[in-house]
Amino acid sequence: MARTGYSTSISGDTVARGKANELPISPKHAMEIARFIRNKKTGEAVAYLEDVVSARKAIPFRKFNRKVAHKRGLPGWDAGRYPRKASLAYIRLIHSVTKNAEYLGLDTGNLRIIHAAANRGRGIEGMFPRAMGRATPKRRETVNIEVVVQEVQ
Repeated sequence: MARTGYSTSISGDTVARGKANELPISPKHAMEIARFIRNKKTGEAVAYLEDVVSARKAIPFRKFNRKVAHKRGLPGWDAGRYPRKASLAYIRLIHSVTKNAEYLGLDTGNLRIIHAAANRGRGIEGMFPRAMGRATPKRRETVNIEVVVQEVQ
């Protein structure tokens, strides 16, 4: 069954939103990207995330930064990584939110991300076969991500 609820109740005539459920990406990477793109314009966020995919710029890891190496060029922070898979998921979601805003009649050049959140989704359970008839349980993590944009003047 689909989860359609949002973690925030932002509404209005200048607001568009989008959500992606149960994506097979890292929850820690998704949370760090959500923190980074919040309060940025959609064009800036997509351009930065495309640079992350091509490993030219890094996402600063502020919360989940244990044993994370320093990266060059991070503004005001030292630890960072290049979460490519999660960045591609966010790029796709931001494009979807931009299309939603265009459908609502908003100016897509002046959209600012006012809310971005990532929550752990449902874990997919499975078994990993081992030697001598044994098995080890495995669990694939999923993530629910949501983005809300607002038209700024």
